[in-house]
Amino acid sequence: MRPMRIRLDPWPVDIEGGQLALTPFEGELIDIETPRWAAVAARPIPERLERVYVVDGKRRMESRVFIEDDDGAAGMGGFGAYVVGAVSLCPHGTRPAELTDVKALRVLAHAPGLRLDPCTLSPRDPHTGTLLYKPVENTTSDPLAALHTLQQAMLAAEQELSHGYASAVPIDEQDDREWLTTLSVQDGTLRGKNLYGAVVGCVKTIQTMYLPPDRASLLAELKPGERTPILHMQYNNKTVTRFIWYVRLCEAAFYQHPMSGVMRLEMYAPDEPDFLPPIVRQVANLSGNLLLRLGSHAHKDPRAPQNLIPTAALEQAMARSMGSADLVTRRIRAHIARTFDPAVLA
Repeated sequence: MRPMRIRLDPWPVDIEGGQLALTPFEGELIDIETPRWAAVAARPIPERLERVYVVDGKRRMESRVFIEDDDGAAGMGGFGAYVVGAVSLCPHGTRPAELTDVKALRVLAHAPGLRLDPCTLSPRDPHTGTLLYKPVENTTSDPLAALHTLQQAMLAAEQELSHGYASAVPIDEQDDREWLTTLSVQDGTLRGKNLYGAVVGCVKTIQTMYLPPDRASLLAELKPGERTPILHMQYNNKTVTRFIWYVRLCEAAFYQHPMSGVMRLEMYAPDEPDFLPPIVRQVANLSGNLLLRLGSHAHKDPRAPQNLIPTAALEQAMARSMGSADLVTRRIRAHIARTFDPAVLA
């Protein structure tokens, strides 16, 4: 009989779900790179890769509201803000990193069928700036519909930004015109449709275990920088298809789960892959060395090493871009009071 053993999830308990949830996967995996299931050593970052963009997004619901339009239609909605942005860096360390495209956008999500104009909140102090909320219709009347609308707006903007930077991925085996010169590293799983850009999603939390038990054991054996072979993954409902692989960023301490320090990476894939695009293999080959350089440290970030250093800097910049939540909420209340107070309208 084996003795009982307890190991720690490496992330603090106030981070919902922790790093390792390990829900079983229901779908199909195909060996697209090699049938040999073994660790793949880290490769050097090629000189022709000139720029890497680390892209992330952040959203915030600011006030839930009940809205009545001029035609008498009514429903629930919400004021919300979102930011997407990037850190531009040289993977060879020849120039300093810089923040780019960090700008807050605001929406007034509302129930279906309402007719609304943009909502402008003008401050008493001009230095605090005007807040413009663009009306966006929810797809349902669900109580959380406004939050979902805000989330979808953020994800669409994140997708557009990531692909706008990245080198194109060849769409067939004969297309060798594109070299990997610019890579977008997107925080979290990829969403939306494939726009054929060299965009890799870095998933910090392993909530779904895609690998069967006989293959998952390799994750504990990986050394820092090493990766698994690339797989083609497809859910049973065929709504999501990806190329995926796993990379280890640091050794797990003896008291931690053996998969601590492992990150899943993913790139878009066709439903029926005829070949592995060369750029996908190039990204996988360099991913170990790149992430070892960008990984955070436990004494500075509780989500280390998966929460990359550029991502942490970007999170701070995005929070500043949205402004103080308390101040924005007060301005929304003041706007409603000035605009719709019966005593003022009388």
